[in-house]
Amino acid sequence: MPRATLGDNWPEHSDEQLLDVRLSDLKLSIEGTLATRIDQLRAELEARELRFPLHFYLSNEWFTPDGGTAIAIPFYLAHPRLERLEESQMFEVEGGEHEWCMRILRHEAGHAIDHAFKLRRRRKRQQIFGPSSKPYPEFYTPKPYSKSFVLHLDSWYAQSHPDEDFAETFAVWLTPSSEWRQRYAGWKALPKLDYMDSLMRSLTGQAPPVNRPDEIDPLSSLRTTLRQHYRNKRKHYGVDHPNFYDRDLRRLFSNAPEFANHMTAAQFISRFRRQVRRAVAGWTGIYQYTIDQVLEDMISRCRELKLRLAAPEEQARQEFTVLLTVQAMNYLHSGGHRLFL
Repeated sequence: MPRATLGDNWPEHSDEQLLDVRLSDLKLSIEGTLATRIDQLRAELEARELRFPLHFYLSNEWFTPDGGTAIAIPFYLAHPRLERLEESQMFEVEGGEHEWCMRILRHEAGHAIDHAFKLRRRRKRQQIFGPSSKPYPEFYTPKPYSKSFVLHLDSWYAQSHPDEDFAETFAVWLTPSSEWRQRYAGWKALPKLDYMDSLMRSLTGQAPPVNRPDEIDPLSSLRTTLRQHYRNKRKHYGVDHPNFYDRDLRRLFSNAPEFANHMTAAQFISRFRRQVRRAVAGWTGIYQYTIDQVLEDMISRCRELKLRLAAPEEQARQEFTVLLTVQAMNYLHSGGHRLFL
């Protein structure tokens, strides 16, 4: 089949048409809403008198190349049509909302300033946050109630690696009107913020020794199709070994003869799948796609066990939401939480 090409009317294409387009063929640039958000980040840095070079470009995901002062932004944020495609494929648009995008931009700026001033080499920085040389894990197991780390991005991301702890602490410090002294009073994370405040004040007005705006994996170099991209992304955020017990489902649903005329459990779950997925994702910080895979497995198992609704709908809905939340947290604590590098 010949490779799909894009004309000026590509935003009118169906999802199926767009999925056969290569990332490198997307006609995109940083402008409009996305450019406004970047300008806001620059203004926040300027207000703190932090003047270091930052270069922004489009790629397949959010990241800051190691040692560089460039920030890669996912392509879908450059056009509303691609945001809709992202949502249809992954159930959410990471950074699509203004505040969400600003949180990620501040986080990535933390990595960039770390690189620009070679802060990871400083002894005190290593003592407070840990060594950058620590290998990045593919998975991490956060402690949701720990007060040793700031809370900024979802999934307790500061706990994943010392460099992420630094970037998250910087982002909290940079956020206007964050009132971090009051917010983190009594937390073990507060000395990290105090150190960040002192460190950043020492850098005001200084020119950094590093200026590396190198673009790693720019959009123009990515030859995979959008279909391949999303296939890989779903695999990354999928559930490798879901572990659900029939006992949990049988507590809520039943295959007893007296419930033979009731709605099937699979139909019941499917009716509010989207709403419960969003709610549990918000509470646990786990990607919606991951939770949807959990739901899919539960629905399949309900069909296999021929389970039906055995309690009033509102009661069953509340109890099922609790069950899904518990299972999601079990997944979180099993060490299955992936980094989004």
